[in-house]
Amino acid sequence: MPELQLIRLEHAPAVLEFERQNRAYFAASVPDRGDEFFAEFDARIAQLLEWQAAGTDYLHVLVTEGGEVVGRVNLIEAADGAAELGYRIAQKAAGQGLATAAVREVRKLAAAQYGLTRLHAKATMDNPASHKVLERNGFVAVSELTLDDKPAMSYICELC
Repeated sequence: MPELQLIRLEHAPAVLEFERQNRAYFAASVPDRGDEFFAEFDARIAQLLEWQAAGTDYLHVLVTEGGEVVGRVNLIEAADGAAELGYRIAQKAAGQGLATAAVREVRKLAAAQYGLTRLHAKATMDNPASHKVLERNGFVAVSELTLDDKPAMSYICELC
C-alpha cells in the first residue's frame, strides 16, 4: 500500500500531476476544482501549507515508492474538536481498498495526534463507493443535503 504522509512542499509537483490526470474522473462525482485551481496551484499549495502549520487543516497524500501521489485524504477546518473529512483516490488506484485504509489511518491520526473527537463528511448519492468507505470507517449518515446541485448525504463519525 502507498504510504500516507502529511503534505509537504516537495509533494507539490506530484499533487498537481495527480489532480490534472484525474480531473475528469473526480468531476464525475465531486465539484470540479476549476481552471483557476490549476492556474494558481503554487499559491494554493502555499496557502494549504500555512493552514496545516496553523493546525486548522491536516492534509495527507498517499505516495507510492516511486513518489507518485495516488490519493489525498484531508481534514479541513478543524475547530472545537471537529473537522471535515475529504478524500480522493486516483482512477487507476480505485477499487483496491486504498480509500478505506487511508481514511481508517487518518481517523486514528485525528484522534491520537490532532486531538479531534468528531469528523464530518459528505458524499453525493451518485457516489456509492464513497458511502461504503465512510460506513466501513464508522461514519453514520445523519441528513440529506444538496451538494453541487446533486442529492447527497451528510455523515458524522465520533472518535471516542
